[in-house]
Amino acid sequence: MKPTVIVANRIEKPALEKLENHFNVTFFNHLDDLEDPDFLADLKIAQGIIGLFINIDSKFLDLAPNLKIISTISVGYNHLDIDELTKRGIMATHTPDILNDTVADTIIALMLATARRVPELDRYVKNKQWTGLIPEELYGVDVHHKTLGIIGMGRIGHVIAKRAHLGFDMPILYHSRSKKPEAEEKYNAKHLELDELLKQSDYVVLITPLTAETKHMIGKREFKLMKDSAIFINGSRGGTIVEQDLIKALENKEILAAGLDVYTNEPVEFDNPLLKMDNVVTLPHIGSSTLATELAMSMHATNDLIKGLTNQKPNSLINQETYK
Repeated sequence: MKPTVIVANRIEKPALEKLENHFNVTFFNHLDDLEDPDFLADLKIAQGIIGLFINIDSKFLDLAPNLKIISTISVGYNHLDIDELTKRGIMATHTPDILNDTVADTIIALMLATARRVPELDRYVKNKQWTGLIPEELYGVDVHHKTLGIIGMGRIGHVIAKRAHLGFDMPILYHSRSKKPEAEEKYNAKHLELDELLKQSDYVVLITPLTAETKHMIGKREFKLMKDSAIFINGSRGGTIVEQDLIKALENKEILAAGLDVYTNEPVEFDNPLLKMDNVVTLPHIGSSTLATELAMSMHATNDLIKGLTNQKPNSLINQETYK
């Protein structure tokens, strides 16, 4: 009898078909309904779980005694209790590297759209308000030759620096736990402490994973350190900032604008003040979502899950100590 694998929320069709060739596959839109008898029955025998937005904790794992591997179709894995998984000998995998270029494109798009007020001016034209010369109060600001501060010079941060420096002649500042010699050599990037980066940057891009260290790392104090002409871009996770402090900073004109792909609560609440601000560009957590990238991520996660259930080491194993 084939092992049972649970697919959560969404997976691309070719990846699903590949899974079905190897396993008995069941699909659920959500994995948080622990009262669903069908889900609980499958969870009890499941050896693998793959998909998006899989929130795994000890309570969940108590209901999955045969689980061997969880493969999340994302680069971030803060929704997985890695310590608990490791303690139980359950492998966890993710999909790094595949989305680097796609997310970097999205960050650059947010920078340009926010600086040049693209959504706002699109509405201006479509609402038939363009009847003559554009008033100066609708002018945007330049991106080229302005200073970019990147918080989190990991894989994605490196690609953003490349696009910004080589494409827009932007001086690059960065803050990370360690220096990045390659970025310094190729893009003349300068490593700074966070406070100094915030003071000097015209654009601040936050692209860190969400961890205990980075939770709420940008709040009232940090927004006050930024230039009043600064534009803030968040492509990391909503929990890395204090969202109410961002709203206040924008309302008080402590910063010029913001471009956001992530929020404290997702989907974002319809009454969130950020949605009413013309100087805020809002995307629906779509940083990596192109057809090609989503397919590549699904296939990568699928291949790792197959390896994990056929006594092979997955390529992107997070908790290495679980492979024996």
